[in-house]
Amino acid sequence: ARELLADADFVLHDALVSAETLALCGPDTRLENVGKRGGRASVPQSETTARMIELARLGHFVVRLKGGDPFVFGRGGEELRDLVAASVDVVVVPGVSAAMAAPAAAGISLTMRGVASSLAVTAGEGDAPPARLRQLAASADTLVVLMAHGKLKAITATLVDVLGHDRPAAVISSATLPEQEVVTATLGSIAEEVRRAGLGPPATLVVGEVVAAAAANHRQVVALASFG
Repeated sequence: ARELLADADFVLHDALVSAETLALCGPDTRLENVGKRGGRASVPQSETTARMIELARLGHFVVRLKGGDPFVFGRGGEELRDLVAASVDVVVVPGVSAAMAAPAAAGISLTMRGVASSLAVTAGEGDAPPARLRQLAASADTLVVLMAHGKLKAITATLVDVLGHDRPAAVISSATLPEQEVVTATLGSIAEEVRRAGLGPPATLVVGEVVAAAAANHRQVVALASFG
């Protein structure tokens, strides 16, 4: 990935890509921010894909730089489909999804012997009905909800119907960044605790007994997030 960034003519990047990562681009690389942030003006997905196709057909080496894993709620599948349909050659570099990285940065192991052996991942934004969220919660020991901040109160209220008020929960804000913050509470109170703490997006919700198992870890691990 580092070599591709250094060699790129154009890098079309997400809004949450750090300045340190963009600094890996070559001195002549042209950067275009095509990221999407909830509630803010953003470039439509169709325009982003059309721009990649346009630049590729002009003979440019283009990198589409995403935060996390492009194929986990990152629209990477849609972009790949359209690029292939346009006969554009594509190399896919796997990323690390926030579904795994955010809990790890907070010292939360999503599976643990004797505590949790199954995992479900979903997104807080989108059109998935509450019934689907209830099904996921009932089917897995640990539930991770990406992009949870905007609908956190509604999400947790739905989950309480299935898991009860007392299930351990954590919200990780700005995971892996120096400003990372973690709030842990019960599922029934986590939304209010996040509001009181003033945590903002991007935020990942983790629900399950693994949160309680990691309670002794997360403060020390969070402190390490400011290094490097």
